[in-house]
Amino acid sequence: MADPDWKRLPVSQRVRALVRGIEGHARWNEALAKAPTADAMLDLLVSASDKLGLGLTRADLARTPPLRDWLWFKTNKPLLTIGDDLPRYRQS
Repeated sequence: MADPDWKRLPVSQRVRALVRGIEGHARWNEALAKAPTADAMLDLLVSASDKLGLGLTRADLARTPPLRDWLWFKTNKPLLTIGDDLPRYRQS
């Protein structure tokens, strides 16, 4: 079976393929978690897209869920928190 031409697929399907491609991959998860800004996250995601041959742009990534939401939460506080604002591993 021939490799699919990812660039012919809709952006939403290519983003889904990117998320599946990096999901559970320790190196990518750690890099994304440590990215200091949403722009740094976008740089990493564009790099991952290029490595997978998906042809996604920064604009594609910034406006397509779930990545759009990941980027928003990187720079903003959640609208609602339950309990204190500490991550579970920092709670006593």
